[in-house]
Amino acid sequence: MRLANAAPLVLLLAADTTSANLLKRASGFAARHTKGLARDLRVAFGGVLPRSDAQQVIYCKSSAGAAAINDPGSSGGSGSSAAPGSSPSGTSSSSGKGSTTKGSKTASAPGATASSVWQLAQSYSGSTFFDGWDFWDTSDPTHGVVDYLSESDGRAAGLVEVNSAGNAVMRVETTPTVASVRKSIRITTQASFNGGLVIMDSVHMPTGCGTWPAFWSNGPNWPQGGEIDIVEGVNDYTNNQATIHTDPGCALTTDNPAALNATASAVTGGTDCAAATSGNQGCGMRDPSDVSFGAAFNSNGGGVYVMQWISSGISVWFFQASSVPSDIQNGAPQPKTWGLPMAHWPASDCNPWKFFFDHVAIFDTTLCGDWAGSVWTSSGIPGQEQSCATRTGFSTCEAFVAASGASFNEAYWEVRSVKFYNTTSPL
Repeated sequence: MRLANAAPLVLLLAADTTSANLLKRASGFAARHTKGLARDLRVAFGGVLPRSDAQQVIYCKSSAGAAAINDPGSSGGSGSSAAPGSSPSGTSSSSGKGSTTKGSKTASAPGATASSVWQLAQSYSGSTFFDGWDFWDTSDPTHGVVDYLSESDGRAAGLVEVNSAGNAVMRVETTPTVASVRKSIRITTQASFNGGLVIMDSVHMPTGCGTWPAFWSNGPNWPQGGEIDIVEGVNDYTNNQATIHTDPGCALTTDNPAALNATASAVTGGTDCAAATSGNQGCGMRDPSDVSFGAAFNSNGGGVYVMQWISSGISVWFFQASSVPSDIQNGAPQPKTWGLPMAHWPASDCNPWKFFFDHVAIFDTTLCGDWAGSVWTSSGIPGQEQSCATRTGFSTCEAFVAASGASFNEAYWEVRSVKFYNTTSPL
C-alpha cells in the first residue's frame, strides 16, 4: 500500500482497483526454489515489465470487495483505497469483506500516542481472523506435495479454525497414509500494501522433516514487485532465514551482517538480491537465535516477528515470547528503541520503493517441494545435524510424506494476530 504524501505502513504479526483473483495470481508468481543447504530459491514466472521508481510514501489498496488498509485517522479506519498522489486521511470505510467495520478483526483506530508515531491501520485476530484473507486452492507453485484447500473445504477437513484461545490455526492433513499429496492451507491478504511496519505474534509454527512453512509478502509480476520472506525454513531447522528477492539492480554492499547494521549470523544467499542474476537465491540472513524457528520456537512459547519497510530500507526483528517489547504489547511500537534488527537491507543499493510495491501478506505450509525436498539428504544447518533421510529412514521426502501422517501432528500455524501499522508523516 503506497500512500501518497503519507508515511510508511507497519505490519505487525502476532500469533494474533484489483480483483482477489488477481492478487492470488500475483502471489503465485513467487515460486520458490532452493540451491544448496540454506538457499531459498524461487522459480521465476512470466516476463518482467519496466517500472519507474515508486513514491517514497505508501497507500493500501484492496482487491475487489476487500477494504484497503488505510491511515487509521480516516473514517472507519480501513475503507476504500487512497488514490495515488492523495492522502488516505478522510477516505470512507467499506462494508465489504475485509472492512475494518466488520466483526472484531480490526481494532479501532487509536491514533498516534505520545510515545509512538505509529498508528494501527489493520488487525487480524480473534474469531474473525480469517476475514480479509483469500484461500489459495490451486496447485503449489513451489512444487510441494500438497493440495491447498478453500476455506470451506479446509474447515470441513478440520484444518482451519479459531481455537478456544482465540488463535487462528492452519494445519496439514495427518491421515496415516495418502497416495501422494496431503491437504494443507495457504492464505493471502485481500488488501495490498506499500511500506510500513508488520508485526506477527505466533505461538506455534509448522515443524518437522518434510515441512516448509513461511510467512512472507509478495508483489505483482514476480520478481518485479519484490518478495520479502519474514519467517521461513524447512525440515528441522531451528534458525529462521529472512530473505528478499527482486528485479535486477538490488544488492547488498557487503556479506558482513554487522556492516549492514544487522545481528544475523550470516548472509546466506550472497550480495546480489536479483532473482534472475543470483540463481534465484536472493539475499538471505540467518537469525542467530536457535529458538527463532521450528520446534525450538514452539517449545519456547513462540514469539513476535516484525518487518519494517521504510525509506531507509527493509528490516526484520524477532522477539522471543518472554522478551517482546512493552511498546509492541501496548500497541504503540517504537522501532528506534528495539536495537539492531536481525536482518537489514539498506536502501543505499536497493531502493525499497523501486524494487518492492503492492505487496500482499501470505501464510503457507508446503511439503517437500523445491527447498525441503532438495535438502532431504543434507545436514549441517542449525537444527539439522542429521539429514531427514537418516532421521526418518526414508530415501525421499515424497515417500515419507505419503506414509507418515502422524509425523505432521506438529505441522500447524497457531497465530495470535497480524497487525498493520501506519504513520501520518513520511519516514
